[in-house]
Amino acid sequence: QVHLVESGGGLVQAGGSLRLSCAASTRTFSSNVMGWFRQVPGKEREFVAAISGGGGGTYYADSVKGRFTISRDNAENTVYLQMNSLKPEDTAVYYCAAKTGWSQIQFQRNYDYWGQGTQVTVSS
Repeated sequence: QVHLVESGGGLVQAGGSLRLSCAASTRTFSSNVMGWFRQVPGKEREFVAAISGGGGGTYYADSVKGRFTISRDNAENTVYLQMNSLKPEDTAVYYCAAKTGWSQIQFQRNYDYWGQGTQVTVSS
């Protein structure tokens, strides 16, 4: 069982930055692929980024590539999402998720554990 808790969301102006954190309660954090997804009301949850267990592999949605950076600290059981150059269309509830294995990391159905989400609002 993996318990995930996100934090760091808030209100920011367009062009600003936020850093989301996701703390995991598990003794096997470094064996989990971690992903970030986001969702707006009425739409499906959308893949944002993922990072391999050791941190050496990352993958981003085209919509955030070059603006967002995913990282992790396995000593602290935490994964981060640094979001720069934020746009109003980045407004969503952001979720972190955990899975095993690097395959099909962009599909939410492959993730086993989810946090409760944190709201990010970008004003124009």
